Amino acid sequence: MSGMRDLAAAYDGFIVDLWGVVHDGLKTYPGVADCLGRLRAAGKQVVFLSNAPRRAASIGRALHHMGIGPELYSGIMSSGEAVHLALRDRDDPDFAALGAKFYHLGPARDRDVFDTLPLTEVPEVSEADFILNTGPDDHLGPDDPSIYAPTLHAGLEAGIPMVCANPDLEVIRDGKRIICAGLLAQYYAEHGGQVVQRGKPDPAIYGPTLKLLGTEKSRTLAIGDSLRTDMSGAKAAVIPACWVLSGIDALNPEAAPEAATAAGISPVAILPAFTW
Repeated sequence: MSGMRDLAAAYDGFIVDLWGVVHDGLKTYPGVADCLGRLRAAGKQVVFLSNAPRRAASIGRALHHMGIGPELYSGIMSSGEAVHLALRDRDDPDFAALGAKFYHLGPARDRDVFDTLPLTEVPEVSEADFILNTGPDDHLGPDDPSIYAPTLHAGLEAGIPMVCANPDLEVIRDGKRIICAGLLAQYYAEHGGQVVQRGKPDPAIYGPTLKLLGTEKSRTLAIGDSLRTDMSGAKAAVIPACWVLSGIDALNPEAAPEAATAAGISPVAILPAFTW
């Protein structure tokens, strides 16, 4: 099995990860646009499910600039969108008790997660009711997590929870590994902090995603590059999954089946890339 051509007929809907499957953070991978076009031409529904700490509309604009127009997919769900809705509605028990004052740990490009909400951003962690973690900022950079220790310890000392809008530990951007919000959240939790996350591998994120698709679980295929998030999330949600080796867990195809088995994952297929 070398591509989606051999899988398409068995499924009506496709949940497709973005970073590591569709693009590398800067550009789309070869053959991806063609694959999406062929799926859509065959009448298939495609929803992108991303752990990106940004809202769906922002992600759509970024995809358009990469050559992935709205005609190639049915919808977008993201960690940032899920956190925005939870902070807005407060009907989720994990979010209901959060206060209105927050400290933003992350770059300015992620502000759409909160900038239309009736919340107050404060300049110091000690003044906040919670930390909203969307990842490393543009000043300290995405390379060294220890740089963020003072901010994280300030939150720990204040005893406030952290909301993490991207469970990824790291991603590959143009061939380079960079840290994500999930790594900072992991540090916070390991040092006794309370962390609330939304996104893969939490199976809850698949509910709204399936609503966007309108397909049954058994006729839906989740496609991702990460065993930890994409494949484990699909397993937890009881959705068939295809592991592609183009991103964070890039392996020699011969070694991939053993790695999946060791992780307790049984994908229906393992492909070198998301191509037709």
